[in-house]
Amino acid sequence: MPRNIPVGNGDMLVAFDDLYRIRDLYWPHVGQPNHTCGHLQRFGVWADGQFAWMDSPGWSRNFSYKHNTLLTEVRLRNERLGLELVCHDAVDYWSPVYFRQVIVTDLWNRPRDVRVFFHADLSVNESPVGDTVAFDPQTGGLIHYKNDFYFLFNGSHPAGVGVTTYATGAKRIGEAEGTWRDAEDGMLSRNSIAQGSVDSAVGFQLTLAPNGSETCVYWIAAGKSYDEVHALNKKVCEKTPQRMLDRTEAYWRLWSQQESSGADPLPKHLQQLQTRSLLIARTQIDNGGAIIAANDYDITHFAGDTYSYMWPRDGALVAQSLVLSGQSELSRNFFRFCERVRHPDGYFHHKYNPNGTVASSWHPWLTEKPSLLPIQQDETALIPWALRQHFVKFRDVEFIKSLYNPLIVDTANWMISYRDHHGLPLPSWDLWEERRGVHLFTVCATIGGLLAASQFAQDMGAHDRATDFSEAADRMRLAMLKHMWDPERRLFARTAIAADDGSYRLDFTLDASAYALFAFDVLPANDARVCDHMRAIRDRLWVRTEIGGIARYERDPYQQVEHREFENVPGNPWVICTLWFAQWLIAKATTIAELDEAIPYLEWTNWRASSSGVLAEQYHPYTGAQISVSPLTWSHATLITTSMQYRLRHAELSGAQLPVTQHAAIDGASA
Repeated sequence: MPRNIPVGNGDMLVAFDDLYRIRDLYWPHVGQPNHTCGHLQRFGVWADGQFAWMDSPGWSRNFSYKHNTLLTEVRLRNERLGLELVCHDAVDYWSPVYFRQVIVTDLWNRPRDVRVFFHADLSVNESPVGDTVAFDPQTGGLIHYKNDFYFLFNGSHPAGVGVTTYATGAKRIGEAEGTWRDAEDGMLSRNSIAQGSVDSAVGFQLTLAPNGSETCVYWIAAGKSYDEVHALNKKVCEKTPQRMLDRTEAYWRLWSQQESSGADPLPKHLQQLQTRSLLIARTQIDNGGAIIAANDYDITHFAGDTYSYMWPRDGALVAQSLVLSGQSELSRNFFRFCERVRHPDGYFHHKYNPNGTVASSWHPWLTEKPSLLPIQQDETALIPWALRQHFVKFRDVEFIKSLYNPLIVDTANWMISYRDHHGLPLPSWDLWEERRGVHLFTVCATIGGLLAASQFAQDMGAHDRATDFSEAADRMRLAMLKHMWDPERRLFARTAIAADDGSYRLDFTLDASAYALFAFDVLPANDARVCDHMRAIRDRLWVRTEIGGIARYERDPYQQVEHREFENVPGNPWVICTLWFAQWLIAKATTIAELDEAIPYLEWTNWRASSSGVLAEQYHPYTGAQISVSPLTWSHATLITTSMQYRLRHAELSGAQLPVTQHAAIDGASA
């Protein structure tokens, strides 16, 4: 299920499914570890002898956020219970504390006895083995712990602080379903401790006047020891949950605040989608610098692994969107992370865990001569390219100084060394991680990376290096045009496979990633060859159903829905692929009318977004349902980048001042 209203602060991330059940709880890194392993954390209500979990029939649900914040506003209504609930979820902007404020209102115009229940099914540090949950008399809440992971579950209600009732017990052991079953009669057993594979439930009792409302607040505090969570609980009580929610709401409004200096050429709803995308993307970025691809644990049922990793390619393209949005500290953190994890030889591995360790991979080590690495070379090339975008925007020379050798010189020297006799990159895995060869996207990314390195070297007065890097880029561009462009087809090859005679076998499958031809300054966007290729992408990769959108490539098998009508449905539509075409329209536009041809593709993205603004990786070509992970950080970043590129191009064509600039990220000055 999609994660439609994530909340977080860069250390803790809490994600919900579309039935408003917490499914993921990450701490102390965004993406690592997931202390729920995707299991349901239930939320239910008992009223006058009737009970309903939030996934029961009868609930209407509306998910959104408060304007320009990471504070949710979820409206729930159940006519059978005669209740309406308004919930506000947030992770405190500074501390690892998750809050849910629940405002319960009677709809029947009579006094009501209402009990609100929260169920916790943790697998601390991603394993249920050796967990303990116990009632804590000092705080009045429950504590789940193992080793140096502690989670305190507590709350407040009109009668005071502390849970009204609680239960601890076993889960998925023999016939034990879990303590959530205990709540369905409106009572909990008050069993005070359980060990092993355990879960828990807490409840709050509210007394409602006719048509009246009452409020309870539930919170989860995370720490490395009992003393840490006890101190956090004390902080919540002293500051009050309402004040902590208010300060978090204010922080995110300030963080997302935009500075207007003229009329924005984008429609208001697209402006709002961009701001929402920036906020959602922020929930997927770890404070240690790792930009995580996605944190939707349900993908493990399909792929046996998560997307909770930092792919350097995804990270570099997300960093581009952060740069365009003025989020300088976030992009700096990302490049510092890259400097820490890069291989000493100058390249990057397939992907990384949020803590900087090398992550799981399916790329094998090969013993061919010359030795071929299990990498995707575009991931290495895009780091200096993105760093150049950052430097041009912020001109922070002191920051670049420490990164110049490891991320620019060493990386460029490695790219020069990792070429074949034609000057093209040696075979590596493609950006879709499916095939090995010499790929158009990789070639373009490498040219872009070498050009960026040359510009840095020129700035630093290293003119010999600048020449070496630019000459390597020029040779690679010429080799690409010679070996990968077919003038009869008027197309570039997606992939070149080296043959025994030194030539290449070419694959002309249409692939949306050919946008790299202009995106990384390899060729102008209005180059006739680029225009012919991009028009072919629009013609052959557009999904010809009511849903529309552009697929990754012809006959794309990943999460495939259509197995017959490939002419109409070449693959599932992807946000990033659809917006890449919009970026081409923006880049080649010479008039406002031509520029506005990109707007329908931004509108398509807006139509695909959930009510909360979340964008998935891909969509069902017939129903429009979200497919694969949601939210995908790359989808949101591409929306941000495309929106900002539209504004920049509009300002160039109209001679107007750029209408909107994004404030740099704000650091909390006080806890």
